[in-house]
Amino acid sequence: MEELGRLGERIDGGFTRAVELMQQCLETRRKIVVCGVGKSGNIGRKFTATLNSTGATCVNLNAQDALHGDLGVLDEGDVVVLLSYSGETAELLTLLPHLRRLDVTLIAITGNVASPLGKNADVVLDVSVQREACPLGLAPTSSTTTMLVLCDALAMVLLEARGFNTDDFAKYHPSGSLGRALLTKVSDVMRQGDALAMVSPATPVASVLTAMTKARAGAAIVVNEDGSLAGVFTHGDFVRAWQADPLVGQNAVAGYMTRKPISISAEKLATEVLAVLEHHRVDDLLVIDTDGRPVGMVDTQDLTRVKWV
Repeated sequence: MEELGRLGERIDGGFTRAVELMQQCLETRRKIVVCGVGKSGNIGRKFTATLNSTGATCVNLNAQDALHGDLGVLDEGDVVVLLSYSGETAELLTLLPHLRRLDVTLIAITGNVASPLGKNADVVLDVSVQREACPLGLAPTSSTTTMLVLCDALAMVLLEARGFNTDDFAKYHPSGSLGRALLTKVSDVMRQGDALAMVSPATPVASVLTAMTKARAGAAIVVNEDGSLAGVFTHGDFVRAWQADPLVGQNAVAGYMTRKPISISAEKLATEVLAVLEHHRVDDLLVIDTDGRPVGMVDTQDLTRVKWV
């Protein structure tokens, strides 16, 4: 944590410039190329995967293979990110003059800004540490963590700078639980049809309870003749009304409903339902269409049956 704190203090204009260069590169339909060796290479592959998963076109380049033909992956205007804690990794230094002859931008992530790698890069990001977490002070631990955190920070700031949102993220994660969570909309999980209790404002409370029981719902939607929303009547509303008047069952539901219930758009991502329910501390959430008309209901119990929860 101490080394990460030191890293935070070193975030400066170089970091901002690196993000700007990567953003400009992507805006001109070019790509980011990441290259590292050993532990730095492992971090580079993670960095590549994170960038690709957030819509930033990125290629991982093997330093050894690059010298035997894979330099052909580079195009004019690409940004090349070179990772080496020492800044003196032999494979990268051998590759460096060939990269400098190409019209690409070099960003170095190193623990030694005065190294040959640091001196020959267009932008240098300092990930130096005072000591490793290894008891022997030998195994890369603090240094690798610091490099990894910096790469993640670059990816996340680049994501924000590009305006990348959850809908964009869903395009690149169509499979697995994450994909289901991002692609599932409120309309996919809401109650509708026979599972929905819908009544008019003049409906007696007793009849409303019958409709709720039939639909196995904890709330009923009260709608006007033109289909517009009048309110919502919940089991909690009934309990409060009954405590005040045991004969409430014969009265019209309009006198006991909540007129401005909490609602959510049917087109919203289903993951947002949880946040709304928790924030407003309600068990039933009204679902509306683009015109504000009620089209469904989401019950907290329904969410337990959805695989992404």
